[in-house]
Amino acid sequence: MSRKGPTESRSSRTGVLCAGALVLDTLVSPFNSLRWGTTTFVDSIEPRVGGSAANTARALSKLGVPVRVAASLGSDEVAKVIRQEMTRYKVDISAIVDANEPSPQTVVLVNSDGDRQFLHLKGCSEIAFRGGLDFTSELIAGMRHFHLASLFVVPHLRTQAPSMLRNARTAGLTTSLDTCWDPQGEWMQVLAPCLPELDILFMNEDEMGQICAGRTIVDASREMISMGAAMVVMKNGQRGCLVRTQDGEIICPAYDVLARDTTGAGDCFVAGFLAAHLRGATPDCAGLMGNAAGGLSVQHIGAVEGLLSRADLEEWMSRTKLRSLQT
Repeated sequence: MSRKGPTESRSSRTGVLCAGALVLDTLVSPFNSLRWGTTTFVDSIEPRVGGSAANTARALSKLGVPVRVAASLGSDEVAKVIRQEMTRYKVDISAIVDANEPSPQTVVLVNSDGDRQFLHLKGCSEIAFRGGLDFTSELIAGMRHFHLASLFVVPHLRTQAPSMLRNARTAGLTTSLDTCWDPQGEWMQVLAPCLPELDILFMNEDEMGQICAGRTIVDASREMISMGAAMVVMKNGQRGCLVRTQDGEIICPAYDVLARDTTGAGDCFVAGFLAAHLRGATPDCAGLMGNAAGGLSVQHIGAVEGLLSRADLEEWMSRTKLRSLQT
């Protein structure tokens, strides 16, 4: 296993290698209740490229961070749409592996409050990362950080994630992981072996609630640190985020925006946080940029359509009100 190209110094590497699921989403909005045998009128039915890896990679690229994505796609029209979209966002797709199975798809039912229900077809995600990921010099060329998305959505990541994160560190990359929801309910059984290999763990409040039922977010984040994660970032929606390190905790307020669609907001948060963190920002500044990226995302239908360039995002932050930490 090669750490890096023969003439490539660490300081010259600025990119993020993002691994996980690439999915074609069909967003249906608004959909507030299921009544079998009836017809429901909706305002929009829109196909969008989604999946945590796709969303985070596109958001990072939009924020000016070089990105390479590692994933599997089928040989179908869905794959063509996804590849074209990733290329349009200037994401490097050279590490996408072709598969014979259909590409993953999700129907996203969005209610009037912006909450979602996902109906997911795994497709070729069933075989993705079966042997982990080989961190060759070609794969990590120009890359500084490895972000693993879709831990609980791509089946083989449940067993391969710890070794992938460990190998990324051996190859000289820093690491992060965003859990997403676990439809199988295994949660800590899968996550615990990953924690010693993580520089940053991203979770939202609902996900942490499944792991640490009955405990506060503060106590839960402390437990993740005690189990090996160097930093824990808790995404708390309208209440901003909590950043926990060995030195203590920081609460960063959210921006005061009206949510239209929360699909992909957490992925945009991750991109905003990493874009700031990898440039040396303090945890509180990185948390605010994550909150800003998430706040821009929720105001538009689709995951990354509302996101701005880094310069425009920073200008938006300067003129947008923050919510009270008590709300």
